Amino acid sequence: MELELSIDNLYLKILTPEDAPQVQNYFAVNHNHLAPWEPLRPENFYSRAQVHQRLVNSQAEAALGSSYQFGIMSHISGEMLGVVSFTGVVRGVFQACHLGYSLAENQQGRGVMTQALNRAIKFIFEDVGLHRIMAGYIPNNEKSASVLQRQGFEKEGYAKSYLKIAGQWQDHVLVSLINPAHLP
Repeated sequence: MELELSIDNLYLKILTPEDAPQVQNYFAVNHNHLAPWEPLRPENFYSRAQVHQRLVNSQAEAALGSSYQFGIMSHISGEMLGVVSFTGVVRGVFQACHLGYSLAENQQGRGVMTQALNRAIKFIFEDVGLHRIMAGYIPNNEKSASVLQRQGFEKEGYAKSYLKIAGQWQDHVLVSLINPAHLP
């Protein structure tokens, strides 16, 4: 599945196996910046072969409508600036998914993630037709809390020892956003 969503100086694209070099470079350059917010990974996780295979799988999942992994790309440089992922798409009576994202250290504080999420959420609600997007963040991740608040996500709960991040079970604040077209 090929899909690009344009936003000013940025665009979102479904990552494909051809993007493996950029994905590998993004995570290599930003490893220390992202490590506190990511699970521990096996040594070969970001090898070209492993990244390529994950992107093959990701592209197939996008074609099936079960997940969407977007690269945030610069129109100017073509550089990959971050990732926005909608995973675990559930249809039926739930019509929901989980949101995950990361942004390059050198792009922090520029509104890049806010722009990317604005466009990606519009796609999920208007084109995919989901009702709910769920996310979670570690309580001391103030940047993540702020970007989700700006999108209108509301706190739904607090999950103790929710995800194993950076080698430790971490509590998470649970938030969600409801498709405004489905509100009374």
